[in-house]
Amino acid sequence: MTFILNNKKIIGRIFLLLFVTCCMLLAGCTVNTAKGGTDASGSRQLPLSFATQFSAESLEGGYWHIHVEDGTDYIVVPKGLPDQTFSYPDAVIIRQPVSSIYLAASSAMDLFMQLDALDTIATCSTKAEDYSIEEAAEKIGDGSIRYVGKYSAPDYEAILASGCTLAVESTMILHAPSIKEELERLSIPVVVERSSYETDPLGRLEWIKFYGILLGKEQEACDFYEREAEKVRQVTETAKGMPDNNAKPEVAFFYISSNGYVNVRKPGDYVSKMIELAGGTYCPNDLDLPEENALSTVNINWEDFYLKARDADILIYNATIDEGINSVEDLLAKSALFADFKAVKNDAVFCTKADMFQKSSAVADIITDLNHVIAGGEDEDLTYLYHVNGQGMQ
Repeated sequence: MTFILNNKKIIGRIFLLLFVTCCMLLAGCTVNTAKGGTDASGSRQLPLSFATQFSAESLEGGYWHIHVEDGTDYIVVPKGLPDQTFSYPDAVIIRQPVSSIYLAASSAMDLFMQLDALDTIATCSTKAEDYSIEEAAEKIGDGSIRYVGKYSAPDYEAILASGCTLAVESTMILHAPSIKEELERLSIPVVVERSSYETDPLGRLEWIKFYGILLGKEQEACDFYEREAEKVRQVTETAKGMPDNNAKPEVAFFYISSNGYVNVRKPGDYVSKMIELAGGTYCPNDLDLPEENALSTVNINWEDFYLKARDADILIYNATIDEGINSVEDLLAKSALFADFKAVKNDAVFCTKADMFQKSSAVADIITDLNHVIAGGEDEDLTYLYHVNGQGMQ
């Protein structure tokens, strides 16, 4: 009997200890904000699936804190509320409504368009003829969006006259830091967006959420992203039914530079990952790159490219920088040695359309195109690629 009573006491003490421990844990616990939950202070982390170059959390009162991986913090202040930096004393203040934007990051134009926010852009650093996005080109052409010079030499007076409340720069501004400094001296907050540093294609697309916060269109941005991400998931499922890794078609993506080098994407960058998501294998995938930098491309000599890509199943010529090709003859004009390539012999040469990389929101459609090419689909189903012996450039 004594043994039983002693055991009951021990069990009771154990339950008491467990109860106290649970109470202590519950008193101090918070919801995991990494998945978009709300913590004890009322802040809510923006859910991000692939983007690594920024993070964001909503704060009490409708404020937002955005952190960009270059070390910059931003506080987005709702209309009519006072400026606050919360626990980020060096944060850049961005006041809503964000309007009269100076846009020097041309790749972001398409994301603004998808959010129905082209009217928030007042000035830009890209000429109308350099935009393949028809809506943007029209607005720049008719003066609704004013071209104010190259990003490295903007017309400050024109930017100020537009009532600019925000400048959005690409990382190219790092080569001209005095421009950023001058804009800030003029009391214009500057965002240096780093979507080009994202190695995952869906990470690049997820920057639409960044702009959604600035524009007060967080839900629209999240909805758009989820729709496009679902398209990618569907293509990926289709690609899973293709041959295993050892038999997946090899795809070379390149252009010939003006100095005779072959410009290719670095293995592991977002284009090579799109090829892999579409069911292919990127070639060349074993480049020796001793010097790392932020660029997604690298120039290699012709001999190395010949050895690595001669047996590739598919060649895709990148016309977004260099002029495109209409036929295999155009390719042979760049080098007669292309005649030795397996893809040339098998009529498997394709070219990108000029708007492929300006359409930042088209990740899912580009992966779908790549899947069509890799799976041997019909040419008429392509949107951002074309068969050089088929429909030709448009």
